[in-house]
Amino acid sequence: MTLDGFCDHTAMMADDEIHQHYTDLLNDSDTIIYGRTTFQLMEYWRSVVENPTGKKEMDDFAAAIDNIPKIVYSRTLENVDWRNTELKREIANDEILELKQQPGKDIVVGSPSLIVAMTNVGLVDEIQISIHPVVVGSGLALFKNIKDRVRLKLLKTKTFSCGAVTHYYEPDYEPSATTK
Repeated sequence: MTLDGFCDHTAMMADDEIHQHYTDLLNDSDTIIYGRTTFQLMEYWRSVVENPTGKKEMDDFAAAIDNIPKIVYSRTLENVDWRNTELKREIANDEILELKQQPGKDIVVGSPSLIVAMTNVGLVDEIQISIHPVVVGSGLALFKNIKDRVRLKLLKTKTFSCGAVTHYYEPDYEPSATTK
């Protein structure tokens, strides 16, 4: 996200260190959940798997995103043909809760709308926000449709040489939010 709070992957460049960070995140996770728009953006990495760039960190990220099981929520996609990908029409909170309760690694939510939807019902255990040192002035606000205040407890930060800083937060949901 940009320093002024907008989700805009075109406004910043991921360097080797950032790619390695997200490769590690994916390798330490069991599943990634996307909405249609972000999923279609991420499909770019299929081409990198098929035709590696020769840059280790980018190629490793492409392999990690290709290998991880993916769930895509979309009412408009007819089908998905990326391996390890399941298409679902509707978000079912009980299905997400059941997935969370299975033993294993983390579940990553990779789309702004789904981050908000799952935060609104208390299904997010940790929020990682990577803030890049760029200001764009407008765009998609990450938490645009949060319905109830969510207090966040800062757990740690990680600073990258490019100036990006990832903040790790634990949500403390207001009483009206559905909790686990």
